[in-house]
Parts: sequence; C-alpha cells; structure tokens
Amino acid sequence: MGTSLDIKIKRANKVYHAGEVLSGVVVISGKDSVQHQGVSLTVEGSVNLQLSAKSVGVFEAFYNSVKPIQIINSTIEMVKPGKFPSGKTEIPFEFPLHVKGNKVLYETYHGVFVNIQPQKGKLTPSPVDFTITPETLQNVKERALLPKFLIRGHLNSTNCVITQPLTGELVVESSEAAIKSIELQLVRVETCGCAEGYARDATEIQNIQIADGDVCRSLSIPIYMVFPRLFTCPTLETTNFKVEFEVNIVVLLHADHLITENFPLKLCRM
Repeated sequence: MGTSLDIKIKRANKVYHAGEVLSGVVVISGKDSVQHQGVSLTVEGSVNLQLSAKSVGVFEAFYNSVKPIQIINSTIEMVKPGKFPSGKTEIPFEFPLHVKGNKVLYETYHGVFVNIQPQKGKLTPSPVDFTITPETLQNVKERALLPKFLIRGHLNSTNCVITQPLTGELVVESSEAAIKSIELQLVRVETCGCAEGYARDATEIQNIQIADGDVCRSLSIPIYMVFPRLFTCPTLETTNFKVEFEVNIVVLLHADHLITENFPLKLCRM
C-alpha cells in the first residue's frame, strides 16, 4: 500500500561545479495509484558552523553568527497536482547550479566544527628547506636537558594540490639519543566566530610513520603523504570561518623526548 520516492543523480561520482547542470530522475513507486498535490524539487547548499563543547558558554555572541550560511537555494515544480499510476514513475529533472548573490559555491566538506554542503584554484609551488636542532625548537622549558641532534630536510611544496601527495625528504645527520620513530602528522585547523571573538580547534586527521627504529645517519628518508579524501578540502578563509591544514614532522627519541616541527599547508584543487 505504501509509496516510495527516490532521487537518482545521472553523474555517478556526484561531483559538480558552479554553473554546471545537475540532472537526474525522481522515481516514485507504489503498488496502487495515489493522488498527489504536486511534486517540486529543491536544491539547497549551506555552510554550518558549530562550536566545540569547550567553546560553548565562552563566546555567547557566536550563537548569532554561526547560523547556517545559505549559498544556494533553488526550487522547481516538476509535476502539477494529479495522480500517479501504480508501478514505477520516473520524472526527469535538470537544475543549473547558480549561487545566491555574491556567494561562493564551496567544496562539500564535513569537519568537526565546520560542515559545508556544496573551487578551482591557482597554485604557486613553495618549497621549504628545514633544519631541526635543540636551538630551533620552540616551547621548550629545559633546553639544556635535550640530547644533541641535527635533522635536515625539505618539503617540495607547502602549496599542495589536494589530489597529489605531499613529498620531500628528511635526513638525520646526527643524534646523541637513539631514535624510536619518525612520523608525519596531518592536522586540520577549524576556526569560526565573529567580531566578538573566535574559537580555534585543531584535530589530527592522519598520522603515518616514515621511519621505525634508530635510523642510519645521513640516510635520505622519503616524505610521502596522500591527503585523505574524506577529511580534507581546499584551504578556505571567509568572514565567519576558516579551514586550514598543517603537517607536523614528529621525531620520538628513546629518552622519551618528542621533537615536533610544524609546517602550515595550503591545499588547492586544480
């Protein structure tokens, strides 16, 4: 007796860009004929900002600024009131994806504190050479107690195409303490708020080990990290929110010393 409704999109990967046409069919199935008051289809796109648990109650002014930001909203009438026959009925549709006013159709993204429901970019390579020693470390309380070490390396670019890996190399020139592990830690930084204040939350979204044990000195260790598709998006910065990414090179020594070097990244989709 029941009637079911399903929406099928023609494009298999469901990836669209601003200005393209979204097309598909609405499928209505039922054992019996059914009266209806018309069928319309609405396409909505929004950015939803939400505070982390530790920020609630701190920035009361956020509650007005973090309401969903609507970037696309279109409705079309597909069928006027009437009756659907028994069996399956398919109603085709086409929707041009046009944004509202001067809004930008951001890439779909689901983070911890920022969700975007539907950007090609321009990329300039930015290679970075780095040297890590006890003297270059920040936020160290007892620098004199650290073992001596010298680590050099480079990242081929901190401006990264999101579909291509982050690459480079690292060389342990010397270290008084034995090395346990060398890891790459990818961090997503989400910031949201308004003029009264901002909440900033960093979340580790990927950690890969590039070396295990006390590595040979002066040996080149490749840096290679593929960006996880479900947890990354192009770097975004707007009035009310930002989504940024960083990579940490983490070296763990046997004396339980943890060495961390941070590099901000800019992700772009070409």
